[in-house]
This record gives sequence, C-alpha cells and structure tokens, in this order.
Amino acid sequence: MLILLPPSEGKTPAPAGSPVDPSALWLPSLATARARVLKRLVALCSRTSQRSIADSLAVLGLSDGQRDEIARNAALTSAPAAAAAQIYTGVLYEALGTASLRADEKDWLDRTAVVFSGLWGVVRLGDAIPAYRCSVGVTLPGIGGLTPYWKKGLAKVLDEATAGVPVLDLRSGAYAAMWAPGRNAAALRVLHERVVDGVARRSVVSHFNKATKGRLVRALAVEQAAPGSVDELVTALRDLKFTVEEQPGPAGGPRRLDVIVAEL
Repeated sequence: MLILLPPSEGKTPAPAGSPVDPSALWLPSLATARARVLKRLVALCSRTSQRSIADSLAVLGLSDGQRDEIARNAALTSAPAAAAAQIYTGVLYEALGTASLRADEKDWLDRTAVVFSGLWGVVRLGDAIPAYRCSVGVTLPGIGGLTPYWKKGLAKVLDEATAGVPVLDLRSGAYAAMWAPGRNAAALRVLHERVVDGVARRSVVSHFNKATKGRLVRALAVEQAAPGSVDELVTALRDLKFTVEEQPGPAGGPRRLDVIVAEL
C-alpha cells in the first residue's frame, strides 16, 4: 500500500543536520527536476532590494509579515535538513504523532506514506529536507506553474512505483492534481456529521478533516496494515473502528471513500 499525504503550510526548521541532497530523496530519478525547482526558488528569494522582496512575496502568495520565509528560502541549499516527518507540522501531522510511534511502526510509515510537495515533487517521511515555503500553486519564474511541471515529471515514476499496489489518497485538491492514481486506489474525504433540528447534516470541516486523516494513518501504522486491494483497505479501516462509506468514483479512476466523524 502507498498512502499519499499533502504537505503542511507550516514547517519547523531543523536545528542541525547536513543540507538536502535531492538525489538522496525517494525516487532519485526526480533529482534533476527537484534541483531545477530548488535553484529557481533560491534565485527568486536571494534578491535583496525592497522591490525584489515584494515580487518574491507576491509570487509565493505570502504577506509582508512573512518576509522571514523569503530569507529561509534563499538559504535552502545550505540549511540543515531533517526527516520530513519532523519538518512538516500542522493538524494532520500533530494527529499522526510520528515521534511517539515505535521503531517498527515508524519503519512501516516510512515505507508506506509519501508527501507531495511543490518543491520536491514527492518525498518519504524519512527523507531529510529543510523547512521551505513553496506551494504547488506557485508559478515560478523560469519554470512556470509547478502543478503542470510536476504532473509531467511524476506520471511515469509514480505509475511504476504503484503498479499492483493499492493507493490511499489523502491529498487536498491542489496536490491531488500533481498525479492521478488509477483503479487500484481510493480517494478519501472526511465528513463532519452534526444533528441540526433532528436532521443529520454532513460537511467538510478543515480541522476535523486533517485531524481524522492523521489519526487514521497513525492507526494503520500501529496495526502495520498490509492490504492487497482497496477492498481489503476498506475492511482494515472498518476493523479499526472508522465509519467508512463508499461512493461512486469516476470510470477508470480511484474509488471514493467517505469517513464519517460524528459530533460528540
């Protein structure tokens, strides 16, 4: 099984460590594509005039109060790197709680879960990366839109990496556009169920969505689940006490799974 995760907007810089080596990350055939984005991002953020900084903020979709992110990006090639599981923060990764997993559970997670990134394409949670700011929605000078850039670069390698392997897709829409899994996959969303005037109503609520996905991946890691198909994956999730409902999916595409979280 392969689990597809979104990155987090917030990231915690590594306190120490060697700089990133793009060829040492998962799928080393992507090293050249990664190095190209890294070079262009560093060049964009290394210009120090007020106008250049304002332009960089605009390109990256940042506010004037986030100028420190520009300085951090400018130093990416020399910044210390640490495991992606330590760098990515936020609700999903807090709920996943990799630091408190046993060694064998962390090994399972490192083999099974990957994170999609505007800068790196895709990395394992154990891959050493620095903290950065570059969403996949960015249009980077010299490269263009990162979504079509990675969509082209990831297609072949991920098709090969997932051949015969069930895929659980937990990505948000922007990162889901980077690569589309085929039939042996399930795209999962979390619905928050509330009873209003005696009627159950369901909606996507960001906090519940992210936290539930983190808990779900953690539960699979603790179980060290090894489903051989989407059907077996659904059974595994239900055995772990998640309420899962199947929905029709697109022809030839991934199945749709809804995990229902009832308000307490």
